[in-house]
Amino acid sequence: MKRSRIYFFAVLVGLPLLPAFGLLVSNIGYGQSPDPPKSSATDAKRLVKPTILIIDRAGKPIVNNEALAAAAAANLLTLSNEFAWTFGSKEQHGWFLYAPLIKRLVGADDPPASKGFAVALARWQQTSGLSPTGVLDEESLDTMIGKWQAARIQNRDLAPPDQLVTVPATEFYDPERLEELRQVEKTAYAAYHKMLAAAIKEPSLHLATNADGGLAANEKFLKIISAFRSREYQEKLRRQSPKVGRAGLAINSPHFTGRALDLYVGGDPVDTKDTNRALQIQTPVYQWLVRNAEKFGFRPYFYEPWHWEYVGEPDK
Repeated sequence: MKRSRIYFFAVLVGLPLLPAFGLLVSNIGYGQSPDPPKSSATDAKRLVKPTILIIDRAGKPIVNNEALAAAAAANLLTLSNEFAWTFGSKEQHGWFLYAPLIKRLVGADDPPASKGFAVALARWQQTSGLSPTGVLDEESLDTMIGKWQAARIQNRDLAPPDQLVTVPATEFYDPERLEELRQVEKTAYAAYHKMLAAAIKEPSLHLATNADGGLAANEKFLKIISAFRSREYQEKLRRQSPKVGRAGLAINSPHFTGRALDLYVGGDPVDTKDTNRALQIQTPVYQWLVRNAEKFGFRPYFYEPWHWEYVGEPDK
C-alpha cells in the first residue's frame, strides 16, 4: 500500500479548538474532498511524536492528557479526507470506511474521533510494537491491513467438485442465479447457516423469516450474492469490468475455494464506490457481522463490506 500524504495541520492550531472539533464530528458527512489541503508526511510525523501512554516509575502506563487531546483532533481530521493513500491502484481518502473494523481490532467502544478511541488505539499500537501516539497514522493503518489480509484465505486452489454443494435459489440475493453459480464449499455453507441462525435471533436486525425459521423470500439482508467461481467465470467478470482493478476482482480469487461469500449488507450489492460502501458500513447487519462473524469462522476483506471468507472457527 502506498500513501501519498497525511494531514494533521490542525494540531498546530492548539488544544482550545477541540470543542469545535467535537461538534464537527457529530455532523461530519464523511464525504471525499477533491482538493485536500497540502501538507507533508514529515510534518505529520513531527506533530504526533508525543505518545499517549507514558510508563511511570512503577512500570505502569499512564495517560498523557495533552497528547490525548491532540490525538483526538488529528484523528478527526484524517478520519474523513485528510489522509490520502492507495490500495489496489485506487486512491483512498480517509479511513472512515474501515472504522467499524478498526474499532473492533483495537477494542474501542467510543467514536473514532474521541479520546476514548485514541486511548484504545494507543494501547493497541503499544502491543503491536508501534509508538502509542493514539493517532491512526500510515504505519498503524499498514499494520492493521496486514493483520486483516493475513487472516484471509491464503490457499486459493480451486475447490474439488465433491466439496461443493448447490444451494437453493431462494438463499441467493438473485433467486434467478444460474445453478452452476450457486455452489458453496460444504463446511463454509454449514458455518454460514450457523451464523445466519444467530443473526435471525438478534432482534435489533429485524430480519424477516419464513415458516421454517430461515430468511423470508422478500428478505435481502445476509442472502448470498456470490460464492464459488470458476477461473473462467472470474476472468469473464474481469473482462466485463476492466477498471475495477485487482482490489475488486482478483486474478487469484478466494472465490475459487467456494469458501468466500459475498453477502448482502445493503446498498448496491457489490459496488465499490465510496458513497455505496459508506452506506453499507452503517447498516446494522454489517456492524453485526463485524462483531460476530469471526465466532463462526468468517473473516472480512476490509475493502469490500459484503465479502466474508470462511477460514475455520477459532479455537475455544
